Amino acid sequence: MPEPTICVALDSTTVKAMVDEAARASTAGADIVEIRFDRLYLSKPAPVEVEQEDGETKSVMPPESEWSINDVSSIDAEASIQKLKESIGIPVIFTNRPAREGGFFPGTEEERIEVLKQAIASKVSWIDIETSIEEAEFKALNESAKKAGCKIIHSSHDINGTPNSEDIAAYVRERSETSDMVKFCSTAHSHLDALQIVDAAIDLKGEGHEYSLMAINSGGDWARIHAPVLGVSMVYATLSMEHRISDKGLINVRDLRDAWTLLEY
Repeated sequence: MPEPTICVALDSTTVKAMVDEAARASTAGADIVEIRFDRLYLSKPAPVEVEQEDGETKSVMPPESEWSINDVSSIDAEASIQKLKESIGIPVIFTNRPAREGGFFPGTEEERIEVLKQAIASKVSWIDIETSIEEAEFKALNESAKKAGCKIIHSSHDINGTPNSEDIAAYVRERSETSDMVKFCSTAHSHLDALQIVDAAIDLKGEGHEYSLMAINSGGDWARIHAPVLGVSMVYATLSMEHRISDKGLINVRDLRDAWTLLEY
């Protein structure tokens, strides 16, 4: 069976750190990396010391929901895109996620779209275009990306829950006609939610669509681990070695490749 493309989503919050992380991701086995440009507006805090039950203290990073977000003027988008383009040696998915889909971009929708346009103009390998974008702007971005030779991902991120598998599969079929790949990511509140992702992938397998299906929270990693048998085209992984990372539905890139070897995928 064909092995899915592995994309490592970069967690860094500065251009320099993203470039370094991309190099490490490539070494760890990533085929492609995702630049979450909206993360450049995050201000990463210092770890806080937390006392454990045994009386020892441990350095803990506050959750990202508590990190401060800088003003849109804090980043020179054009210069940052150019630096990333010059410094990262493997293919890139460019993403600028809005707050409504779990991202951190602090400006207006018009400002966010302008950053996507600049990324397209730079001829980035892949561009992630949310299907929640206003229709006329969505079509314009799609056309610009095609003219620039950028591969297109149509994406949707449900930060509230998980629809049923039939609706997920229908979304992929509808959006496949005008994209190179369709990405759907939801929030799993139970293992039943996580199974909706798996069931949708099973329904779609063999139909010729390029898709990436996943969820966050416990069980969200099932579709990532079993992607080769589910027909998933691209799997999003991480470099994080955080304890119990599977509780977030994530998987480390090296652990993912090891799992595929162990399962003889």
